[in-house]
Amino acid sequence: MGNSLTREQVEAALKAYQDPYLKQDLVTAGAIKELTAGDGRISLVIRLGYPSAGVAAEIEAGVRAALSGLAGVESLTVSIGHEVISHAVQKGVKPLPRIKNIVAVASGKGGVGKSTTAVNLALALSAEGAEVGLLDADIYGPSQPRMLGCNDKPQSRDGKSMEPIVCHGLQTMSIGYLIDDETPMIWRGPMVTAALQQLLGDTRWLDMDYLIIDLPPGTGDTQLTLAQKIPVSGAVIVTTPQDIALLDARKAVKMFEKVEVPVLGVIENMSTHICSQCGHEEHIFGAGGGQRMAQDYGIELLGSLPLDLRIRQDVDEGRPTVIAQPDGPVAQAYREIARKLSARLALQAKDYSARFPEIVIENT
Repeated sequence: MGNSLTREQVEAALKAYQDPYLKQDLVTAGAIKELTAGDGRISLVIRLGYPSAGVAAEIEAGVRAALSGLAGVESLTVSIGHEVISHAVQKGVKPLPRIKNIVAVASGKGGVGKSTTAVNLALALSAEGAEVGLLDADIYGPSQPRMLGCNDKPQSRDGKSMEPIVCHGLQTMSIGYLIDDETPMIWRGPMVTAALQQLLGDTRWLDMDYLIIDLPPGTGDTQLTLAQKIPVSGAVIVTTPQDIALLDARKAVKMFEKVEVPVLGVIENMSTHICSQCGHEEHIFGAGGGQRMAQDYGIELLGSLPLDLRIRQDVDEGRPTVIAQPDGPVAQAYREIARKLSARLALQAKDYSARFPEIVIENT
């Protein structure tokens, strides 16, 4: 009876299961790398396009359930993992060697918790199984060394380039590693943008799936340099539900649209406050702002994070929440956002570096 089992039957059964993050079946998503069927046995090798350590068991269970109805199956072997590929970047900008994808974390204004979100997002991607780096692009106010609890000075093997500082498993670089804590950066725009390019280009990064760039707030020189000269696969916007923050967040979305960097989604930070004494939940900065903004621009609300005392304490102590409380609800929320973000990126076009240049004909 097992001999009648065919590949087509197995694929048809697999199409009944939809990946919770890709929002499509694994056959359509191209995640089935090997499939053998026959003699009552099925063997599957699944490689998801996004890091998925936290949900691999759940997805495997879904696959097994989808195949359970097939007649004649005596054994089922499933190997599940992930394989992150490089995705397309802006036209006219070449991808960097060793870095598959650069993701910019931006906000229209300061004070919305963007840097805290960026470091926890990088750590969440790492916890899901990816190789991750973090570049602190805030030249005037670098905060990542403090948040990571790292104060090492970058070393140079050749006198020309710097070795990244490895913290909590992340490859990191920041101007904060090179200057004293109290030294103000009294630089004009061109110097700042040159410093950003140097920090990125002169660091000897090892192979990584994602480099998270923590941008300074706003839509000025640094953001435009990144959007026009640095190969970015996607951007994430951090906002609070407050109307004032949303106004500036919308400007950030528009900026990335103009330079053809896809916005992967919105993260609503400080969504609710839960009193540590009585447990009362309150929407201090308003409610539903991130969702409305996501709907207006046709992008995804990747998740909402609470205004939580522990999040602030953790980064001040140099152990961000994903590291300090890995099994807690806040760390799980960051990991859920990381999976959604990387799955959105996985659905985008691959990097075809040999594409023809765009030809523009103008009337003169």
